[in-house]
Amino acid sequence: MRLVLAEDSALLRAALEIRRRWPGTAVLVLSQYVEKRYATQLLAVRSEGVGYLLKDRVAHVGDFLDALARVAAGSTALDPEVVRQLMSGRADPLERLTPRERDVLHLMAQGHTNAALATRLHISQSAVEKHVNTIFDKLDLIHVTGYSRRILAILRYLGS
Repeated sequence: MRLVLAEDSALLRAALEIRRRWPGTAVLVLSQYVEKRYATQLLAVRSEGVGYLLKDRVAHVGDFLDALARVAAGSTALDPEVVRQLMSGRADPLERLTPRERDVLHLMAQGHTNAALATRLHISQSAVEKHVNTIFDKLDLIHVTGYSRRILAILRYLGS
């Protein structure tokens, strides 16, 4: 897997183009500030292997190397400020979730698969799938195209 490290707007646009042409390429953005349009585009189609960190918040080399390793391995690494800004200005749709749906979303945010959720919550996998679909519905993610609904639900959860 290739990894692109983007540090400014021009490189960020180039990173987006690289992801479009070679979707398996991991991208880690280091920026002075959050560029919401580019952050949204970067996460829109395929959020695996994507990171967006703010330079001034990557103070420890170990934290940076951890984020780099996670992105290179196909995971996502997002600065909390990036998540906050992407979620700002929206009413909290999480209030509509039942306690069980919140439990499901909490475990989804930890990266668990539906099968792992079923095991941890002692319910069937089809029950987990029903909860996940209800979460998507309550968070207004049913008719979203071009985005990973699971990642969007997790971002909303983390932003709350």
